[in-house]
Amino acid sequence: MSDLTRKAEPNLLETEQGSEAQIQGAEEFAGQSDHLQRLWTPHRMAYIGGEARPSDGSAKQCPFCLIPQKSDVEGLVVARGELAYVVLNLFPYNNGHLMVCPFEHVATYDQVSADVVAEIGYLTQRAMRALTLAMSPAGFNIGMNQGDAGGAGIAAHLHQHVVPRWSGDANFFPIIAQTKAMPSLLGQTRDQLATAWEQSE
Repeated sequence: MSDLTRKAEPNLLETEQGSEAQIQGAEEFAGQSDHLQRLWTPHRMAYIGGEARPSDGSAKQCPFCLIPQKSDVEGLVVARGELAYVVLNLFPYNNGHLMVCPFEHVATYDQVSADVVAEIGYLTQRAMRALTLAMSPAGFNIGMNQGDAGGAGIAAHLHQHVVPRWSGDANFFPIIAQTKAMPSLLGQTRDQLATAWEQSE
């Protein structure tokens, strides 16, 4: 907490300027509680704001087409199959957030072959095993966002998210301090998961 320090009294923070702020439950920050658990990821604003997005939907601009041209270490690639690969998300929702991407530049799930569907499924299963071996998550969020209206960040290239989850990973800390705890650098996480991948067969 950069400019906030914990006071002796519970549920109070004091800024460096000396004013006090009452800490409420996370639901207070979003208005009326709707009982939904949220992962707060303020670090993703650079991506949401557009600075890190491709300027168009072409394969030439597509990061998911450019990544396989790099080394595994440089591209944060955890594993490669024949038709798809597994890569760390550069703007993760959680530590270990992986994506399974076909090599083919295709936008939606209904456009890929049955072989690609099968390999995406297999790589997703292996990703879960590797994450479990390396990080012991309590659960997973797995899914695809299709099209701009469906929430796809890069709508032109199909990708499936595999997000490990832990109890309490959507707690108050990211809201109060606008910080998401990422316990390791992306390169270190890639190395850890690549090793676990080999052991997860």
